[in-house]
Amino acid sequence: MAHDAELTVTPPTAEPARSAAAERMRLHRERRRQGLRCLTIQLRDTEIDALVGMGLLEKDTRNDAAAIVEALYAHLDRTLG
Repeated sequence: MAHDAELTVTPPTAEPARSAAAERMRLHRERRRQGLRCLTIQLRDTEIDALVGMGLLEKDTRNDAAAIVEALYAHLDRTLG
């Protein structure tokens, strides 16, 4: 009894699959090449209030992390130019 084995050939993808750790490292190295650093910082409520007071952050978005980051970037751009 001869059975013909079915052969399935999968063409190679353009890029090999990367692990999550490898992708994080790739992004880290790319940021370093661009002169960027990724930091975690703590802000006081009074500092967030100051961003609102300067008009960089809307009062209703004071609990939105993404909005706070954008306001902080705007503040740094203004002060460090």
